[in-house]
Amino acid sequence: MTDVHTRGLLGWLATLFMLCGTLAMPVEVDPECSGGTSAKYSLVFTGMWSQTAFPKQYPMYRPPAQWSHLIGVTHSSDYYIWQRNEFASNGVREFSEKGEAWTLMKEVQAAGERIQSVYGVFSAPAVIGGTGQTSSEFEVFTRHSLLSFIIRIVPSPDWFVGVDSLNLCEAGHWKENVSLDLFPYDAGTDSGFTFSSPNFETIPQEKVTEITSSFPSHPANSFYYPRLKHLPPIARVTLTKVKSNHIFSLPLEPTQSNQIPTGNEIGDSLINTPLDCEVSAWSPWGLCWGKCGEPGVRRRTRYIHLHPANNGADCPPLEEDKTCDPDNCV
Repeated sequence: MTDVHTRGLLGWLATLFMLCGTLAMPVEVDPECSGGTSAKYSLVFTGMWSQTAFPKQYPMYRPPAQWSHLIGVTHSSDYYIWQRNEFASNGVREFSEKGEAWTLMKEVQAAGERIQSVYGVFSAPAVIGGTGQTSSEFEVFTRHSLLSFIIRIVPSPDWFVGVDSLNLCEAGHWKENVSLDLFPYDAGTDSGFTFSSPNFETIPQEKVTEITSSFPSHPANSFYYPRLKHLPPIARVTLTKVKSNHIFSLPLEPTQSNQIPTGNEIGDSLINTPLDCEVSAWSPWGLCWGKCGEPGVRRRTRYIHLHPANNGADCPPLEEDKTCDPDNCV
């Protein structure tokens, strides 16, 4: 069992249960959706973080690529868990950096009690691997028709995927099905460039930004693929309206039965993202060697940072010579 599955799971699930009981008390009913004042949905999260789609620095151990538990909220328009181009809360900081949900749960509870903007809270089990699935169920209400959730990328400095304020009521009707591709975000609280970077607090804190194939524009970044116009989706969420009455239950510990092993089960995991060879800068030119009266040769070298993968560009020459006048002829 990896570390993201053992961080006080039973404790914060108990808090989650209490939150669901105290927050799921809608205020005034504003019948905007003709399909009813409330609707129930199933949520399926599919991790698509495979080594072929994301070959650069793909985490293989300590810990290997995986996903944290999912934290979801149904709410009104005057609340959000996280927003692009806004500062992350302390709860989002702790969750995106460490996978700890206590502070985030307290923030959700406070919003529900103070302005009654939160209708319900739910969770889904962690995914043991970069590719796999986890699922949960939730309910929305006409005054609280927005869905937001967050799930941490493990390992990473402060990276996550999620949805911000998705409105499930459109043109007076509850949506039947929704499928969204998900891409990585940086919480703006840790300045690490790679999946396994040590903790390096961002001072001052920056805003939440989407990570792309060219941003941050640093060759060391684990998602830096300058040949790509866009990153392939790292995950996908599918929402389906549940037509029959259903009794919700707390999510269980992840087991192999709800995991999808790496391979052909997820077609998108077969995306082959080309990874070009990356080499160091040239070393200084060495001494000029040769016989007296004849042209000499001096040499410089460089080394490989990253080997190519998935038909990426081959490595350039690692040694280069040029003629010179010998410094110490023999």
